[in-house]
Amino acid sequence: MTFLSIPDLPPANQPRKHGDLGGLRPALEKLVEELQGAGYDLTSVLAIPPDITRLHSGSGEVLGILADLLGESLREVIPAVGTHLPMTEPEIRRMYPDVSPELFQPHNFRTDVVTLGSIESAFIQKQSEGKLSFEYPVQVSRRIASGEHGTILSIGQVVPHEVVGMANHAKNIFVGTGGAEAINLSHYLGAVYGMERIMGVADTPVRRVLNRAAREFTGEIPIVYVLTVVGPGYDGHPEIKGLYAGDDEDCFYRAAELSRHYNVTRLKKAPPTVVVSLDPETYRSTWLGNKAIYRTRKAIATGGDLFIYAPGVHQFGEDPEIDRLIRKYGYCGTDNVLETVAREPDLAGNLSAAAHLIHGSSEGRFSVTYGAGHLQRREVENAGYHYMDPDTMAERFRTADLKDGWNTVDGEDVYYISQPGLGLWEADIAE
Repeated sequence: MTFLSIPDLPPANQPRKHGDLGGLRPALEKLVEELQGAGYDLTSVLAIPPDITRLHSGSGEVLGILADLLGESLREVIPAVGTHLPMTEPEIRRMYPDVSPELFQPHNFRTDVVTLGSIESAFIQKQSEGKLSFEYPVQVSRRIASGEHGTILSIGQVVPHEVVGMANHAKNIFVGTGGAEAINLSHYLGAVYGMERIMGVADTPVRRVLNRAAREFTGEIPIVYVLTVVGPGYDGHPEIKGLYAGDDEDCFYRAAELSRHYNVTRLKKAPPTVVVSLDPETYRSTWLGNKAIYRTRKAIATGGDLFIYAPGVHQFGEDPEIDRLIRKYGYCGTDNVLETVAREPDLAGNLSAAAHLIHGSSEGRFSVTYGAGHLQRREVENAGYHYMDPDTMAERFRTADLKDGWNTVDGEDVYYISQPGLGLWEADIAE
């Protein structure tokens, strides 16, 4: 059931409207009461929040308040890192300042999982429109499946996503704390089906697979999803606009509807030049930084140019093996990746890397120039992108002075995005 559905959560420092809950803390207090009334055991709670790459998701505020409300009953926190690097203690203190770092445990997607069952290949074949046929293994963290916790709180933001359409809910469990094989296959399914058909859509092939996995294999596990929708606040900074919680799918679809309102920007014309800044605190690899490509590719004019100002990027993959594969094969386009998967066992054995190579290619429709702070020109160009020194890029576009949206730089129309992970941009594109 859905325990909370608040599409207009007011910020704490703004006047509340009649009938609302007056902010985040009262809403979460109500959630705790609802869970207790529904029979959830809150004496031993495991939290599954996002990692530092979702710094602006509102999850830090949510978990901080829940930690205060639950006290010693919050026994453990496992960030849903998926294939990302584990959170460092400074990152934990930055994102979750009100939660003891001692509660945090890392998730290793190669070793820390159990397989609960599988979804038959005929279902995958149907979802992929006949392009793929494999059994999908339903894999989750051993600690989720152990039964040692009375309640598991899966926390995170619903926002457009390149693999599943809209992030979070069951994805937080089966990808965020999933295993290598399942992550590989889900990402490949999304890539082969077509990223541009998926982004910003709630009901997608990957979502159907994850929803079925949740219904059939974790239905007896006491998982409650706590979902935020984030949009620009009165001062322009991200803030929580909506809060949804439940142990059902309905809470997700309600959140996804609100996310499309706040997180999808429809442009009247396709910009020929797009500049995206990647926060060095959040984006240290192209594996993460390519959100600059994913979230803008439905807006950039054909023949246009994307410039990615990425002073913190120093590697391609978050995982050493994935980094090696990206360096070896590069962002070479869908057809080339599919041919390489059929020919090369190492890429066929790591389909999430193959999916990433598809996602990160412009398919030759627009150019991508990376201003990577800690990668050499030859490394970037070998991976299939153009290179520009980040200081040169910052000076050319005067990035410190750019405002989100349309800008004019030396007579040139430039569309600027400071937080690509918080949205999706679309325009009518003439081929």
